[in-house]
Amino acid sequence: MKIRQAKETIKRLIAKYNVTLISVGNGTASRESEKVIAELISEIPERKVQYVIVSEAGASVYSASVLATEEFPNFDVGQRSAASIARRLQDPLAELVKIDPKSIGVGQYQHDMNQKKLGEKLEGVVESCVNNVGVDLNTASFSLLEYVSGVTKKTAKSIVAWREENGRFTDRRQLLKVSGLGPKAFEQCAGFLRIRGGSNPLDMTGVHPESYAAAGKLLEKLGFSGEDIKGAKITGATALLRDKKTLESLAADFGVGEETLSDIAKELEKPGRDPRSDMPKPVLRSDVLEMKDLKPGMILKGTVRNVIDFGAFVDIGVHQDGLVHISQLSGSRFVNHPLDVVSVGDIVDVKVLEVDEERGRISLTMKLEEPSDKHKKKEEKTEGGRNRQGGGGQNRNQNRNQNGASKADSNQRERKGQNPGRKNTGNGKGAAKSAPKNGELDLSQLLNKWH
Repeated sequence: MKIRQAKETIKRLIAKYNVTLISVGNGTASRESEKVIAELISEIPERKVQYVIVSEAGASVYSASVLATEEFPNFDVGQRSAASIARRLQDPLAELVKIDPKSIGVGQYQHDMNQKKLGEKLEGVVESCVNNVGVDLNTASFSLLEYVSGVTKKTAKSIVAWREENGRFTDRRQLLKVSGLGPKAFEQCAGFLRIRGGSNPLDMTGVHPESYAAAGKLLEKLGFSGEDIKGAKITGATALLRDKKTLESLAADFGVGEETLSDIAKELEKPGRDPRSDMPKPVLRSDVLEMKDLKPGMILKGTVRNVIDFGAFVDIGVHQDGLVHISQLSGSRFVNHPLDVVSVGDIVDVKVLEVDEERGRISLTMKLEEPSDKHKKKEEKTEGGRNRQGGGGQNRNQNRNQNGASKADSNQRERKGQNPGRKNTGNGKGAAKSAPKNGELDLSQLLNKWH
């Protein structure tokens, strides 16, 4: 009864907000929730709704935090967790920075390590990720802004406060008006903060304001203008700089370093590029599998949920995660540790090896090529080599046979005294030399028999 009521509520929300994607947490009762959602989706095929399993790591920590209370003052803990799980699907980086990195779960031995050093290392990784991706200055929360190089927690809150009071930023130089953000901090952070639809098209790229003059000269050299950046119409910049002499010459003319000029060219060709777009897309599902549906040999796409010393657990959409043993992670090289091949969150293709329904175990492999296929390839390669040598081999065999036949005829003539190339002494010595001894094989007779 309650499940039916829940389905009706979700259907109303889907229709009201035109929902096309549902985020399902992988925590407690995840599989039961997944089954309900899958059934619901099958009841409304015209809506074309899909769902994704999302990691709940650290969601409970966030929901009980002061930040979550400030963001959702009218929500209870469960509703805050649900909002966090949904946001992780929209923009994982922006949401995960709100959680202490140690609470996300970074390995089975994380509690045995020096917590101070671990925290510093994880903070550095998060900061590196944020700066590499870049931050939209007009939409980022202070939680995300504080990880930008040169921006402190206090400065991040000041940026958000300035934005709320004065409206959106239209130029990077406006950052200098923010309380507590001086020229030095601006120099550090400006290149990592993006402004879309601003007064200067270069503000949406990773080009630092100090290099705007060089970027303008490069655009002029290529025959483009600043407006072409907005439409991503600029081409040929990186191709032009592939020549070492050209790169050196232009860098000297523009007054910048060679690496800086190469970076400017890349940014101009792909303004506002998000490096995460090159990563595998999440696995979208519309139905749910059961263990009885799995058959050995099936190839499925799954998400790595956990990595341990002896293998990796992969979510393939059934109630139980499957295990890829360390010996099955790669068919092309020796794997010293599973983390050398996979990490949590990776999207991988796996093949079902064995299903044990009684014990709830699924054995998987990432070696998708059948052993028989490898043998076939080897046989084809060997056969090809034989075929290439076939003509010469046949000729050589024919020559051998012909030579053998000639030699046999010669031996026969010698025994009969008809060989003109050898004198017949009349004492039988010639015949004695040609005749086989007792127990020896008469090669001439065999060859005559074959021919």
